[in-house]
Amino acid sequence: MCLINFQFDGHPKYKLIMAANRDEFYLRPTETAHFWKDHPTLLAGRDLMQMGTWLGVTTSGRIAALTNFRDPSVPDADKISRGAIVRNFLSSDIAPREFLENLVPEDYAGFNLLAGDANQLFYYNNIDAKAEEVEPGIHGLSNHFLDTPWPKVVKGTMYLERYLSDNQEIRIEDLFAFLQDADQADEGELPDTGVGAQWERVLSPMFIHTPEYGTRSSTVLLVGHDGHITFAERVYEKGEVKEENVFEFQIAADK
Repeated sequence: MCLINFQFDGHPKYKLIMAANRDEFYLRPTETAHFWKDHPTLLAGRDLMQMGTWLGVTTSGRIAALTNFRDPSVPDADKISRGAIVRNFLSSDIAPREFLENLVPEDYAGFNLLAGDANQLFYYNNIDAKAEEVEPGIHGLSNHFLDTPWPKVVKGTMYLERYLSDNQEIRIEDLFAFLQDADQADEGELPDTGVGAQWERVLSPMFIHTPEYGTRSSTVLLVGHDGHITFAERVYEKGEVKEENVFEFQIAADK
C-alpha cells in the first residue's frame, strides 16, 4: 500500500473514511479481497508470496493498513514480511497499543502502520518506533511519515477535504475516481528519497502505471457511527480496471 488518505472522527455519518492505493509489481501474485478461510473474521486482499496483507478489517471492527517506508539505503534481505504485521494484528485480540509496543522494529524493513478501530486509531513506524494516537481530522500517508507533504499526499488530502465539505453522502465511485489521478508532480515538488529523479517522477502520482509496476488495487473503507462497515476494492491489471467487489456488514457485538 503506497497511499492512504483518510478522515478520522470528523464526519456526521462516518467515524472513518479511508481511500487507499496499493502499488506493487504486476508479477507478484495476489488474491482479491475476501474473508480468509484460515481467519474467517478477517476481510482483506492477500499477498500470495508471504501470505500477509496491506489493508484489512475484521467483523469485530479492527482495522489495519500498511505502507512501506522508502529508504533504498536500508537492505530488505533477511527481514520478516511487513504484510505479516497487518495479518497478525487483525487475527489477534491484543489491544492496539500493546500490539505495537511489542513489535521488534529491526525485524522488518521500513514501514508505516495504522492500527486500531474507528474509535481509536494508532500510527506507528519502525523508524521512530513509538505508537501515537491519530488526531481527529484528515490525514495522508505514503512512503514517509504520516502527513509528510509529498505531492500525492497533499493532493489526496486536499481532494478529500473538498469532497467531504460538499457531501454528507459518500459515493464509493467518487473516491475511486480521485484515486486514479495519474498526473506526475512538477520537478520542484519531488521528494528526494534516494531512488533518483526519474523514479521520483514515476512514483509521484496517486495512481502509478509503468510497464512492470503500478497501482494494483484501490480500497475504500467506510465505518459508520452506527457500526456499519463498507469495504470496497477495485482491482487493476496494468492500469485497467479488472474487477470490483463491495462487502458490507455490521460490526459484531461483543459476546
